[in-house]
Amino acid sequence: MSNDTLPFRPAGDLQAGIRRLANAVRALSMDAVEAAKSGHPGLPLGMADAATVLWTQFLKFDPRDPAWPDRDRFVLSAGHGSMLLYSLLYLTGYPGITLDNIRRFRKVDSPCAGHPEHGAIPGIETTTGPLGQGIANAVGMAIAERILNARFGDGLVDHKTYVIAGDGCLMEGISHEAISLAGHLKLNKLVLLYDDNHISIDGPTSMADSTDALKRFEAAGWNARRIDGMAAAEVADALTWARSSDKPAMIACRTIIGYGAPKKQGTQKAHGEALGPEEIAGARKALNWPYDPFIVPDDIMADWKSVGRRGASLRDAWLKRHDSAAPDLRAAFDMLQKGDVPSSVTDALDALKKKVSAEKPSVATRKASEMALEAINANWSVTIGGSADLTPSNNTRTKDFKDIVPGDFSGRYIRYGIREHGMAAMMNGMALHGGVVPYGGTFLVFSDYCRPSIRLSALMGVRVIFVMTHDSIGLGEDGPTHQPVEHLAALRAIPDLRVYRPADAIETAECWALALADHKHPSLLALTRQNLATLRTTHTQENLCAKGAYELAAAANARVTLLSTGSEVELALKAREILATDGIAARVVSMPCWELFEQQSATYRDSVLGSGMKIGIEAGVSFGWDRYVGQSGRFVGMHSFGASGPYKDVYNHFGITPEALAEAAKSALKA
Repeated sequence: MSNDTLPFRPAGDLQAGIRRLANAVRALSMDAVEAAKSGHPGLPLGMADAATVLWTQFLKFDPRDPAWPDRDRFVLSAGHGSMLLYSLLYLTGYPGITLDNIRRFRKVDSPCAGHPEHGAIPGIETTTGPLGQGIANAVGMAIAERILNARFGDGLVDHKTYVIAGDGCLMEGISHEAISLAGHLKLNKLVLLYDDNHISIDGPTSMADSTDALKRFEAAGWNARRIDGMAAAEVADALTWARSSDKPAMIACRTIIGYGAPKKQGTQKAHGEALGPEEIAGARKALNWPYDPFIVPDDIMADWKSVGRRGASLRDAWLKRHDSAAPDLRAAFDMLQKGDVPSSVTDALDALKKKVSAEKPSVATRKASEMALEAINANWSVTIGGSADLTPSNNTRTKDFKDIVPGDFSGRYIRYGIREHGMAAMMNGMALHGGVVPYGGTFLVFSDYCRPSIRLSALMGVRVIFVMTHDSIGLGEDGPTHQPVEHLAALRAIPDLRVYRPADAIETAECWALALADHKHPSLLALTRQNLATLRTTHTQENLCAKGAYELAAAANARVTLLSTGSEVELALKAREILATDGIAARVVSMPCWELFEQQSATYRDSVLGSGMKIGIEAGVSFGWDRYVGQSGRFVGMHSFGASGPYKDVYNHFGITPEALAEAAKSALKA
């Protein structure tokens, strides 16, 4: 269906009419920053005209239903200019934001945080602030739109993604990764408005950058043009051009940062601090805005409310198309939007567990992950896989998948190229868009490249699954540059991220089930390169990993509890046998997900950890293990970077062996 909106027609001259509405955005923005005595007034004052043209003439939205699936997405990548977004949401009538919230901008009890936070106010499509992230999120949203359009057609899915980005967004490396993939895929439903104000915090951007942004975007496969971003007619013409583009479109909007502030406009002084009473008084005069702080006159407010109502008929028409769609098509669409794991996936994973426990294969958990994905992907079309150019190593592409390519989005696999950071942020955007559950792979050591995006996944609480293979010194010959030793500890330090490190193929299937069912947290699977034995040979339907840790091997009158994760659980079981020959009874506890374990009751945690001596073993650094082994316990693991060599030799070199674990236990008991 057409993406046309019902544009609001300001009375009289377009420039004057848009400026009149835009000045309400400017006034609210500078007043809120002044009241907070902190913030970033420059972008809202400079981009208010362009944003007003977009929201009044082009953007498809309906505040009555902020989550309407076929709405256009609007992303403020330059999240420091958050008052631009808050003003637009308030003026157009979105629920969840009041004038009092704006008055209390940047206060703890206000949803109007310093940078936009997804979930705080309906209409905030993503959390932005770390520059460049919003661009990559927007690319992910545009990818998700094309995937769903390929399945359900224009009648149910036909919308655009608009993103406002600044100089800082374009300087950040993540923008290069996202822009190049967007151009490669010809995402012509994506429009980027570049706030080309030539100013950053330090001063003129010419001090640090001389890139020709238009040539850069064109080289990446975009259509691009430069306009006066404060001329309403030029903005409208450019957006009309962008909507018919055969490629993603970039519009460089030449603006004046802090427009209206008599002394600070056009300078870095307008970027990141309150303007001050004198400058605000001068701006009010320059903008012909003689109203008290936070006052929007009734006639201007009425016009903005009309803007908010203009999408209602489009949404109503979409609802009619949705309700009249073929029952199977409508049911499939609604199922993907809801995103609940179907019973067929649960049954397939249970069947896989049963098969593995009977056949007892020795496989790497990266291979076990592929086995789980074969069961998942065959039974649930919501999953969209990918890898940062490590598909054969990550085992993320199942046999029934075909690639997503330019002009054909009917596939379910994305070749992200060597763009780990961009991949992670694009997956965030896909998850935020809805209708898909993205997962993507790289090596665990390269989680460092992904970390800012993973952190934002956790901050937003989105269902993204990071498949990180080659999870320890067990990758062997590639050596310390590729052997993660500090990464598990660093990732576990991120609040609300679920880090799973399964010990065998059965735990891998269980961890995948948990990750898929978790709507509120991102998950990271740390998987081995080396083969691991099947440790659980008796089938149970219960997901033992669901509590984060459990007793894998019991012992009567145990004096020692061996705590471990992943590939080292097998070593712990062998150490238990060694200790038994010396008359020392030892239990083995597998701890695939610390975060889930911490959610359990104190009674359960105490029962799992036991009362005897505790020894931890993991092929990583000890950080975090003290909470489980205590002051009297021991840790067997890494205390330095790794080394290059066959993985068994590397384990021996660093003393991560059953024998060393048994000796550590005996030493601790003697102490």
